[in-house]
Amino acid sequence: MSTLAFDADTIRTLTPASMFSLDGRVAIVTGAAGGIGRWLAAGLGSAGASVLATDIDGHGLDELAATLEAAGIRAATTVVDLADDDAADRIVGAALEQFGAVHVLVNNAAVNRRMPILEMDGPTWDWITRVDLRLPYFLSQRAAREMIAQGSGGSIVSISSLNVAYALEQVSVYGPAKAGLSQLTRHMALEWAEHGIRANAIGPGFMDTPLAAPIWADAEISRWIMNRVPLERPGHPAELIGACLLLASDAGSFLTGQTLLVDGGAQAGGRWFHPDR
Repeated sequence: MSTLAFDADTIRTLTPASMFSLDGRVAIVTGAAGGIGRWLAAGLGSAGASVLATDIDGHGLDELAATLEAAGIRAATTVVDLADDDAADRIVGAALEQFGAVHVLVNNAAVNRRMPILEMDGPTWDWITRVDLRLPYFLSQRAAREMIAQGSGGSIVSISSLNVAYALEQVSVYGPAKAGLSQLTRHMALEWAEHGIRANAIGPGFMDTPLAAPIWADAEISRWIMNRVPLERPGHPAELIGACLLLASDAGSFLTGQTLLVDGGAQAGGRWFHPDR
């Protein structure tokens, strides 16, 4: 068991800039051209990481790379369809080719199609679970193998959902897939702790993203959300950066196997309905 000396030198290492630093580390972000992914890529890069951004949207990746470069962030991109069987090898291979290592993996990419259970079909079910659960499973496996070979540990951060704790209509595949991702996070934390690899998840609440655009476009649903969320507003993807940096950096060195809900208080409890909101 090691202990930290309580002295001036140790205290100087407790500054946020030091504790949350990702200097010298390489981070992979999937779905990086999307509403949440681009902000997480920017946040990790701003903390000092070199970032490999991957997405199926090549044009979006080009725009992201230009913006990150303008901000002084070292970044590379690779276009990958997560439904491809070799997606995990190609993503990790690209990180090794560009930066020579993998220290942080952010499983962010996800798809959804809102449908009642009675209307759900096999191909749609397969598509959602493949991208939202199968690929994070095997990409995490591939990244962990590299982290173990490097011998310096690492951090895996998966973007789960409030749906792991709160079921909603017409997300009967997305919700269970995200619940599976949170459970997978626990298994990874258990199996890879001996290698210094931490695994955690972030469960965003009702966010203002392209994926959630249909719910915000519905006046009744958005009104219901404003009554359900104590902060009475949607979350912005930038508000997930702090949680991601905590879980990716040494600031969260004793955190593993957790799903951190960032939901504006939605799971804190219920309030009386406010009909004028």
